[in-house]
Amino acid sequence: MIHVDAAVAASASAAFQNAASGSLLLAIPVAILAGLVSFLSPCVLPLVPAYLSYVTGLSAADLASDRREVSDGPGAALAVEARLAPPAHRRGRVLLGSVLFVAGFSAVFVLFGAFFGFAGAHLEAHTVVVDRVAGAVAVVMGLAFMGWLPGFQREFRFQKLPTLGVAGAPLLGVAFGVGWTPCTGPTLGVVLGLAGDPHTATAARGALLTVAYCAGLGVPFLLAGLAFRKAMGAFAVVKRHYAVVVRGGGLLLIAIGVLLFTGEWNRLAIDLTRAFPNYTAPV
Repeated sequence: MIHVDAAVAASASAAFQNAASGSLLLAIPVAILAGLVSFLSPCVLPLVPAYLSYVTGLSAADLASDRREVSDGPGAALAVEARLAPPAHRRGRVLLGSVLFVAGFSAVFVLFGAFFGFAGAHLEAHTVVVDRVAGAVAVVMGLAFMGWLPGFQREFRFQKLPTLGVAGAPLLGVAFGVGWTPCTGPTLGVVLGLAGDPHTATAARGALLTVAYCAGLGVPFLLAGLAFRKAMGAFAVVKRHYAVVVRGGGLLLIAIGVLLFTGEWNRLAIDLTRAFPNYTAPV
C-alpha cells in the first residue's frame, strides 16, 4: 500500500512538473504578445510621443531631430541643458528617461503578478472554479478590448502629468501602471489570470509572467525613443490598421479565456512539455 501511495505521489508530482514547465512555455510568449498588443492599442500608441517628451524634457520635434535646437513642447522648459548637448548625449538622456519610465510601471505590474501568483498558490483545492472564472474574465476582457462592452471603455488616468523630465520618469511610469485603463487592463488582466492559475501558481512565476508582459510593452517604448523618426513612420502604418490590431488582440484574449474555461490550457501545457522533454521551468 505504501509503495502504491508513493507511486501515485510520484506520478502526481511528475504531472505537476509537466504542467508547470509547459504552462510557462505557453504563458511567457502570450504575456509578451499581450504587452505588445497593449502598446499598439489606440489609447497608448498615439500618446507615446507625449510620454517620451515628458520623461526626457525634450519636445517631439527635438526627439526627431539631429540638430541642437529645441522647439516648444511639454518638456521644453526643462530642455535648456539638453538643447546644448550633442546628439549622443541626447540619446543617452532619452534612453535613461525611457528606462526609468518602463521601470516605474514594471514595478507596479510585477507586484500585481507576484500577488496573483501567491494567491493562486493557495487555491489549489479550487482549481476548476478558478480556471473557469479566469477564463470567463478573459473572454469579457477580450470583448472589452474590441469595444463591444461600452461600460468598460471609460479611462481612469491621472489628468495632470508630472513635468520633471528624467527625474520624474519613474513617477510617471508608476502613474501609468496604476491609472491607465482600459488599455492595459484587458491584456494585463489575462496575464494576471495565468499568473494565478492554481495548477502552477507561485509568486515568482507571477512576477516572471508580468516581467514578460512589461517587456512586450516596454521594449517598443525604448526603441521608439532611440529611433523616434522611424518609429513615427511605423506608428502611422499601425494606426491605419488599428482594426486588425484591436480585433487580433481581442481574439487572442478570448481564445485564452476559452482554453482556460474548458481546461484545454493545462492539456496543451502537458503536450508542450512532452514535445520539449529537456525543458525545465526556472521557477
